[in-house]
Amino acid sequence: MGGGVRRSRGGVAADWAAVSDKYYRRYQRRELTFAEQRRLRVREFLGVEVSDAEADAMFEGYVRRYEAGWAVYDDAVPALRSVRAAGLRAVVLTNGNTAHQRYKLDRMGLTAEIDELITGDDLPATKPDPRAFAYALERVGAVPAGAMMVGDSLENDVRGAQAAGIYAVLVDRYDRHPRGGVPRVRGLEEIRL
Repeated sequence: MGGGVRRSRGGVAADWAAVSDKYYRRYQRRELTFAEQRRLRVREFLGVEVSDAEADAMFEGYVRRYEAGWAVYDDAVPALRSVRAAGLRAVVLTNGNTAHQRYKLDRMGLTAEIDELITGDDLPATKPDPRAFAYALERVGAVPAGAMMVGDSLENDVRGAQAAGIYAVLVDRYDRHPRGGVPRVRGLEEIRL
């Protein structure tokens, strides 16, 4: 009889997160394409050898469920509007793939709320590498002292921005980093421009 896939004590969600992290990091280091990291995640997680087309189809099942859970926090649009009302630019800096990030912004109704989208496809190196932040600053014509990074990843967003000389604030909605040693807010309405 077939062996199946052995799961860790953390369960299916933890196993998927571990596999996803492993291959997404390789994508971020430009060792894999966006499509390749998806296919490898499917193959390892399910323990199957399938064609690229089969892996793509399997991943699409996951994507449908993943996207069904997307939501915009209530404070996101007001925060973006307050940034722009203050005469500042709202820039999204993400390690993600351009097409996927544009799709996400469009689907969530946020495209009109931002001034610029800078993705991993554009960057010389991905966050938290300071070169990602330097590239973003150059692209929008800003300097570190005139920018603020607001993000939900302590390492990628906040520590990376700080290493590039940018003031950064961690959005820690669920109080996961009480001792992170960085400026921290629970919601975007707490940020003062």
